[in-house]
Amino acid sequence: MRLQGTMQINNQGHLEIGGCDVVGLADTFGTPLMIIDEDLLRENCRRYYKAFTQDDGDGVLYASKAFLSTAVARIIHKEGIGLDVVSGGELTIALAAGFPPEKIFFHGNNKSANELRFALSCGVGRIVIDNHYELELLEQISAAEGYRPSVLLRLAPGVDAHSHAYICTGQIDSKFGFNIFGGGALNAVKRALESPHLDLKGLHCHIGSQIFDLGVFRCAALMMMDFLQEVRDHTGWTAPELDLGGGLGVYYTSGDTPPIIEEYAKTIKDAVLQKCREHNFPRPRLFVEPGRSIISPPGTTVYTLGSSKEIPGVRKYVAVDGGMTDNPRPALYQAEYEGIIANKAAAKPVEGVAITGRCCESGDMLIWDLAVPRIEPGDLLAISCTGAYNYSMSSNYNALARPAVVLVKDGKVDIIVKRETWGDLSRLHCIPEHLF
Repeated sequence: MRLQGTMQINNQGHLEIGGCDVVGLADTFGTPLMIIDEDLLRENCRRYYKAFTQDDGDGVLYASKAFLSTAVARIIHKEGIGLDVVSGGELTIALAAGFPPEKIFFHGNNKSANELRFALSCGVGRIVIDNHYELELLEQISAAEGYRPSVLLRLAPGVDAHSHAYICTGQIDSKFGFNIFGGGALNAVKRALESPHLDLKGLHCHIGSQIFDLGVFRCAALMMMDFLQEVRDHTGWTAPELDLGGGLGVYYTSGDTPPIIEEYAKTIKDAVLQKCREHNFPRPRLFVEPGRSIISPPGTTVYTLGSSKEIPGVRKYVAVDGGMTDNPRPALYQAEYEGIIANKAAAKPVEGVAITGRCCESGDMLIWDLAVPRIEPGDLLAISCTGAYNYSMSSNYNALARPAVVLVKDGKVDIIVKRETWGDLSRLHCIPEHLF
């Protein structure tokens, strides 16, 4: 496993993160346990801030769908970054953390009327309109309740992100956004500009996730700038803002070669400036919405090894005390991860095993081929780069409780999400009176 951030192997041969021995963390907080390296989280935020905001005044918004807690929201805010949310629940968590609502963009392809009213009453910075239904709904609510929100329109630019089909979002055949091709996007812009109850600030696109090809981001930026010029030709309106979403990929396994944050920033800025010169178009304020590339590398999940099953000539299965309930990505996207036996981190591998979860599904596999030293029940497996789309996509399947999340820095540890208990699992259940 590639060591990232503050990870190191200490004198006891144990994996250490943020100056904390992972074995000690597991003893104290139990497993499965998600560990967040605060220094690496802050470093990623600062690199984005420097690449986009520090000199050019562009905006960086953390995509909270990757992982959100009140503590993480506090860190994001302290590092000068805004937030994008996609539900009333995410907005509630952000506000509970004291996050300034004017630095929040509200996304989503099917916001309810109650969510829109909540966003309006909170005074979020932007509402990103995804479709004609939502445009009309927001206009009606704003007119009835006396609001004039600042909005962006989400577009589908028709760009293939060359990623897993389930995480590509900017192609023509997508549930998200107004299509540029076919006239839907231009009609939506005209409709929004005509409304006295909406203040159209700009346009937005997001082409997908876990993208390594910078050329795809460049293509999206060029297409969006061409469309801004088309809009100006048809309406006379010059968009002051352009939000290009997120999607920058990260390292999970040895075959991954993600670009660095600074290369990503230069690529899209250069593309925008090229089109500004070509069209004599004033440079819009740019926004980007990274999630995975900020929070995934700082996250590590620790499990305890349990049962095993060896099939001669086929493979050896080793089960852990978590699985697809806390990390559904391998089952959903065939995602791959690296791992290390945290209490034997300095030991040499002697065999290959398949790491399986404890859920009642054959597809509950975390790593199909992991080289390990001599292992036994009770050993600890640490899987790296699990900060994004693990806890945030977790479930209670098989009535398993969600893990705790801790933040580590300089040898200190703080719990930021408590472990669910078995009692929590029935807390919202009700038995009708006639069943007694």
